[in-house]
Amino acid sequence: MIKIDKYMEKAKLEAKKGIEKNEGGPFGAIIVNQNGEIISKGNNKVLATKDPTAHAEIIAIRRACKKLNTYDLSNYILYSSCEPCPMCLSAIIWANIKQVYYGATKEDAAKIGFRDDLIYEHIKGNKKIINLEEINRNECLEIFKEYKENNGTIY
Repeated sequence: MIKIDKYMEKAKLEAKKGIEKNEGGPFGAIIVNQNGEIISKGNNKVLATKDPTAHAEIIAIRRACKKLNTYDLSNYILYSSCEPCPMCLSAIIWANIKQVYYGATKEDAAKIGFRDDLIYEHIKGNKKIINLEEINRNECLEIFKEYKENNGTIY
């Protein structure tokens, strides 16, 4: 029998804690540094917060960034009890996390009612689940121009 990785065990315990407290789905995540020190933990809190973005990975990323006073987690590792959904995957990429370990797969999540597959199909262009329509692009580009001209500041 294979022994569970110690960090994955902690991610799994975060998921269990969230279920026991009825905070959200069966998902947990932790972020560790290169020395193996746990920087932050998170469990799904969608039900507790009434926030559809309060996924375990997002919670762990927010906590790590706040603790470290940075948005760049490029030297950190994320462990998740389940393969990240498209939203979490995007947040992981924006945070510059380069290594993610996960336990259960997106297919496992689908089997218990989570619908990541709809989002993946929308991204691929195979299924349209929302309407996206461009309007007033030139007017909105004005603020981009100001931002670029002022090196990332408006004033």
